[in-house]
Amino acid sequence: MEFIFVLDILGVVAFSISGVLAAMRKGLDVFGILIIAFATSVGGGTLRDVLIDTDVSWLTNMTYVYVIIITTIFGIILRNKLNYLRKSLFLFDTLGIGLYTVVGVEKAISAGLPPVICVAFGTMSACFGGVIRDILCNDIPVIFHQEIYATACILGGFSYFALAYFNLPQDLIFIISGLIVIAIRISAVVFKISLPKVY
Repeated sequence: MEFIFVLDILGVVAFSISGVLAAMRKGLDVFGILIIAFATSVGGGTLRDVLIDTDVSWLTNMTYVYVIIITTIFGIILRNKLNYLRKSLFLFDTLGIGLYTVVGVEKAISAGLPPVICVAFGTMSACFGGVIRDILCNDIPVIFHQEIYATACILGGFSYFALAYFNLPQDLIFIISGLIVIAIRISAVVFKISLPKVY
């Protein structure tokens, strides 16, 4: 359980920086940046916890709040260095969805939900923070119009159960499943793979 908490915190860090970068691109003030970082990092997890009917993580553990605030300050102070990375928003967003997919799947499993629903909750955990971020920044959410995004989370979620079938160590399942999400997302961007559009 401790390992899942570490993954959850790493996901919060990745999505917080993603939110900070998106907010700064829109020219928001410090308060606006903090709100976007907060919504991005805990939005999907909050929706997941409410639907599962369990304690909302950041309401019962202040570590999440502190991490978001510290990461936001870090992102603002080092914004110029982060901006040198052309793909910085993409990279942090990709790390975030990889981490949050496995956290969401595991929390749904703990709630006794069926595998398909667990995958849906993993995808929701990973994607909905970014959806909230994009809506608040007045953008069309990435999940609806760009490269493979939610599909990577779905495949990573099903990989979790496929790996569990072979009785691999739990920590290894977490790591491999998260890396599968990240690898699919990066490959989709590098090779310009996307779902078909309807015109």
